[in-house]
This record gives sequence, structure tokens and C-alpha cells, in this order.
Amino acid sequence: MLKVFSRDVLSYYDPKMFGRTACQLVKELSSAEKGQLTDFNSDMFDQVVKECSTHYLELQSLMRGKSRKKEWTFKQLEMLITLGWYNRAEIIRNLRWKIGPVLPQEIHEKLSYSEEEYFKNHSTALESYMSELELDLTVDMVPPKDPYIQVRVLDDIGEVLLSDQSANLARHSMHFLKRIDAEQFISQGLMEELTG
Repeated sequence: MLKVFSRDVLSYYDPKMFGRTACQLVKELSSAEKGQLTDFNSDMFDQVVKECSTHYLELQSLMRGKSRKKEWTFKQLEMLITLGWYNRAEIIRNLRWKIGPVLPQEIHEKLSYSEEEYFKNHSTALESYMSELELDLTVDMVPPKDPYIQVRVLDDIGEVLLSDQSANLARHSMHFLKRIDAEQFISQGLMEELTG
């Protein structure tokens, strides 16, 4: 949605007018593959905020002169940036469901401080809700055919307490575990399900 909307608006938008940096930021946000994050460009974001503040003051003085075209362009840019942040927030929320409460370093590096806080707060709220229900909602996104699966441990995890037993999950060992116990390790890339 961001790509289509930004392409339409940016094709109309004259970069000689104000908002050139915002235009570049929106292009950068919309260039990512669907469901992927680009590195957070804090310098450009700070420039856009400064530019918006300056132009807002300019717009206020122009409003007395009834300049509707600048007002419309300013609102468009504001809407594009908001849409870009909403898109990033949606990806960050989905990461919690797909990967779990701990983000890999390569994804963590792409987040701004406020996005890290957003992820942490979202994770905390989700954990709190699941503990109230006494149910892990992040596993079995697709209903399983069998509650038990055979897995191979890819990285040494160590001794863990599972829902019905304790197990030493050493590297390259194979286990027959409840899907609910294995799912979190599979999503973190620490083990794989053996099929067939």
C-alpha cells in the first residue's frame, strides 16, 4: 500500500518545493521488500522533523494568505511519513509473532531506539496477556496434525524444562517433543523439525 500510494503522490510532488528530505525518506521506506525492514535512518528522520517544524511555521503565516496548495502538499507528506511508520510498526509487531521475544542482531540493528521500545512494550503486553490465559498464542499458528514432532537440535541449548519433562538439548541430538515445546526453539533457529 505504501509503495502504490507513495509512487502516485511522489510522481505529482515537485522536489524543488519543500519536503525534499521527506520525499527521500519515504522513497527509502517504500523501497524495502514486503515484510522486511530497512535500516532506520535517524539522521534523515531528524532532518525531516526539523524541516516539518520550519515549514509548519511557514505554513501558519501562509494560511493567513490562503495558500491551499502548500497546505495540501504538507498534509500529503505528513500522511506519507505516517503511513511509512505504520508500515514499520506492523512489521515489528509481526516479528514478535514470527521470531519471538528476542530479535536477531541483524534485525535489531535496523531499529531506532523508539522502535526497540515499541517491540519491547508489545512483547511485554503479549506475554502478560498470554500468562493471564495460561496459553502461548505464538505457537501452532497452523493447527498441528500431531501434538508431537521429531526435531534435531542445531545449536547447543543445554538442559531445559519442557512442559512434560526435562531434556538436555545438545547440538545434533534428536528428540521427540511436544510441538508447543519445540516451536519457540524452531522459530529462533536453534532446532529444526524432521519430516518424513
